[in-house]
Amino acid sequence: MHRTMKGRAMGSKYRTFYVILFLTIFLFLLVAVALQLSSYISPLGNDAPVEGHSLNKERSDVVVSQTSSRANATVQNCTFHTCFEVYHCGCNGQSRITVYVYPETKYTDEDGRSLLAGPSREFKEILQTVRQSVYHTLDPSKACLFIPPLDLLNQNSISLERTARILASLPHWNSGTNHLLFNMLPGSMPDYNATLDVDRDRALLAGGGFSTWTYRRTYDISIPVFNPFTRSLTLSPKSASPVDRQWLAVSSQTGLHPEYLRDLEVFSDDLEFLRLDHCSDFNVSERCDKNMARYSYPHILQKAAFCLVIRSNRLGQMALSDCLMAGSIPVIIADSYILPFSEVLDWKRAAIVIDEDDLSKVMPILRNISSERVELMRRQVEFFWSSYFNSINAITLTTLQIINDRVFPYAARKYEDWNELPYRPGVQNPLFLPLIPAKTLGFTAVILTYDRQESLFQIIQQVALSPSLSKVLVVWNNQVKPPPPASQWPKISKPLKVVQTRHNRLSNRFYPYDEIETEAILALDDDILMLTVDELEFGYEVWREFSDRLVGFPSRLHLWDESTKMWKYESQWTSEISMVLTGAAFYHKYYNYLYTNAMPGNIKSWVDEHMNCEDIAFNFLVANTTGKAPIKVTPRQKFKCPECSNSIMLSADLDDHMVIRSECINNFAKIYGVMPLKSVEFRADPVLYKESFPSELKWFSDVGSL
Repeated sequence: MHRTMKGRAMGSKYRTFYVILFLTIFLFLLVAVALQLSSYISPLGNDAPVEGHSLNKERSDVVVSQTSSRANATVQNCTFHTCFEVYHCGCNGQSRITVYVYPETKYTDEDGRSLLAGPSREFKEILQTVRQSVYHTLDPSKACLFIPPLDLLNQNSISLERTARILASLPHWNSGTNHLLFNMLPGSMPDYNATLDVDRDRALLAGGGFSTWTYRRTYDISIPVFNPFTRSLTLSPKSASPVDRQWLAVSSQTGLHPEYLRDLEVFSDDLEFLRLDHCSDFNVSERCDKNMARYSYPHILQKAAFCLVIRSNRLGQMALSDCLMAGSIPVIIADSYILPFSEVLDWKRAAIVIDEDDLSKVMPILRNISSERVELMRRQVEFFWSSYFNSINAITLTTLQIINDRVFPYAARKYEDWNELPYRPGVQNPLFLPLIPAKTLGFTAVILTYDRQESLFQIIQQVALSPSLSKVLVVWNNQVKPPPPASQWPKISKPLKVVQTRHNRLSNRFYPYDEIETEAILALDDDILMLTVDELEFGYEVWREFSDRLVGFPSRLHLWDESTKMWKYESQWTSEISMVLTGAAFYHKYYNYLYTNAMPGNIKSWVDEHMNCEDIAFNFLVANTTGKAPIKVTPRQKFKCPECSNSIMLSADLDDHMVIRSECINNFAKIYGVMPLKSVEFRADPVLYKESFPSELKWFSDVGSL
């Protein structure tokens, strides 16, 4: 009994000991984990937010003595293929670069004196953007690109000699290979060179003032000069129409060279030109005219269709960003200036570039620009600003995307992705993959008819000769007269189906009938008898290459009428087209579903009520969905109907007909809110079709001429 009680007392004693030991170990582990996590938080300063995930270790101190080696001189002939090391990229198994940002470091000399000024707010935002982006990596051994913690945005705030020594001291410098430096204000008095003067060996430079002499094509990236004084401003949207602008052009830069000021004096009495300079108190948010009348800046730029960006001490100007912010079209007057992101952005869409010698002619030049083009350029300006220029974040990510496109060209963004305005629906249908539909599937010929039995039978027999035909579907649009009996229809080797509609509507041709089993549809009118088998086969081959496009034979064009300020339907034979008529055209059956179920506004009912413009509506639909122009195939222009005395051509060009179709274009554009039709000077023809080769050597020899 006594031994049992003693054993229980000893068990309780040891149990208490183990519980205390376990709690001690657990608390120790919690403290260790907390210390480990806190070591990844890098303070950015009082004016910058704390980052959301682990970034860098605590700031370290590095001593760089005066005897330390410097970075070698900048290699001026660097290109992407000669100086960039791509073998370090792609380690993540994706088509995306990895970017390592060096830890925040304090560089001092032997006496403990700091060698660099503190980083600016803009540079902190650059580093923060990179660290929070999909490109960031914490492992330098897996990095494709390195960004040093050196704020070089303004050359006036750095020492060239000290910076070169700091760069050489970086642990992964390797002669600057795959290192990216950011600079917006290059050069210093009195020369103001058009590139950063720091010796940087093979490092890439994202610079804000390159000239054609200092820019290393395919290697450096030209970036805009960000204006920190307007970062908190939000300007209200203004109309894109030049009619709503008080001035045609405004010049608001301060401190321009006297030679340029003399050229601008030519327009001192021009009521459409406004010349501004700084006010007496040098308030950055205001500008004054020659009478010292004050204007809010950059708000005043919203009242001008164009704003001048003239060469100053540096090529890169904050004025360019201010123009874009205000939605005013920049007029670049700075010879040899490399515009920001010009590697991917098409500035002809958003800016006017004029030689410095022609500054005195700028107003006549601008007056010759049509209001239609001004409206298109204004929309492009707003798109560029909102997508690539409106913040340090946007500038940084655009820079990284350009480098990413260089490293992975097969996954690079296309020209359209960089430059095309996104339309309101703007959704790329997932059915259209980068694959060519199988040729064996063939196409379904959908023929709309009403009461032309003889020509209908002829076209059925003709299209049946096409090897790629899968089925013929006749849409009988006559509710009074029934279709002929089966015994009278042509006997062909492919299935022939007839659908009689309940109402006589042009939209019936675009209904998603269950009988259509192929992806490709060939829409035909019942009077198109002149197309040859080779033309049909070639048109189908072109559609297979561009299955998201409308591919056809008769083409038309929409034009802007400057006198009426309205769109106009044009049927004259020109090299430019923007529509392919659906009387003879290939397209994907997906568009039948869109036309029937997702046509914007009242377009479908308007077409059915007026019995016209269904082909224009279909072109609007396809262009708005894809953002692409149609494709005309073969040179044939004439589409005569020999059996129809009232018609000379497909969509007969009668005066009333042209007026109605012009009205359609303007009504549809209002409903969409934009003009989705794309003009293009392009036609697809078979190889060797005009060459004097024997016909047996040509794949498509029977192709009609004009």
